[in-house]
Formats: sequence, C-alpha cells, structure tokens
Amino acid sequence: MNPYTWTQDFRRIYDLGAAAYKAGRRSPGGMFDERQRAELATIGCSAQELFDFVEDFIRYGEPDYETALLVTAVRRDYFLTVQGGVASTRLVDMSTLPPKPASVAGISWLPRAIAKAKAKLRGEMPAELMFTCGGDREFFERVKIHPADFLRVVWSAGEDDDRVVRYVVEAMKR
Repeated sequence: MNPYTWTQDFRRIYDLGAAAYKAGRRSPGGMFDERQRAELATIGCSAQELFDFVEDFIRYGEPDYETALLVTAVRRDYFLTVQGGVASTRLVDMSTLPPKPASVAGISWLPRAIAKAKAKLRGEMPAELMFTCGGDREFFERVKIHPADFLRVVWSAGEDDDRVVRYVVEAMKR
C-alpha cells in the first residue's frame, strides 16, 4: 500500500470484503484475493483480521469501520516502527491465554485483554482469536476505553502490565 494513501486503500479492501461476504464468500481466502492479501501484509494486517472485522460488523453491527481503521493504524505503526516491517513468524498458543473470567484489580477479562493486545500488536493472533471480539467489546465498553487506545497503552507500557491495570482503573472512574 502507498504509505500516503494507505487509509483509502484499506477502506477499498474493507468495502470489497464486505461485498464479498454479502455475496456468500465467507472465509478470508474467499473474501480477499492474493493481491489484496499482499497489500494488507504491507501494513501488518492479515486477511483473517480484516475478515473478522467485516464479519462481525455485518453480523453484529460492531466493531464499526472506524474502529477497524483505528485498531489497524496502531498495529501498522507497531509493525513499521518496532518490527521494521517484518512480520512475526510466531502465533500465540490459545492455551497460554488467561481464561476469560480471570481478573486483576477486580476487573474481569483484563488479563486476557492485555495478552490479546500484545499478540495483536506483534501480529501473532491465531485465526481463532479476534482482538475486538464480542467479549472484548463488552470489556472495552465496561471500562470506557476504545480498543485502539487500549492497544496504545499496552504498547507504551511494554512488559509493565501493572501500568495497564492502573490506566484501566483510572479510566473506569471517568
């Protein structure tokens, strides 16, 4: 993708994916052709990730396009600046994620959200895992944090998960 027009290119591919989904092509491979997958890869986005955004929006009305764009923008920035445009070859093992009901500071889902955000930033999400899934959306709404903002906080906190916890606790007071 052209670095100057990547947001327009991303919108074009998103819209093509939505049209493909509505036409019955309901898999990442069926939704996006090889060229589109290659374009997405230049910003650190997989076809699976965009498929998940499109599918959930069509089925559940969220996350909206703007959220998909903002989350992808954070991932793109991490991919280009931290990873130097080189994709990780690792995928997170689902069995290593904190369980859904796990909590910290009395906030359920937070340990899982932190682990998923780290995987999202690094581009290590397995196909069966979505950042901004229904459980994530309920969590973000409850703690009053936009998913893209949460990604930025996790990125800036590095390995200091307590910093993320403090941020979430403060956000919930607003």
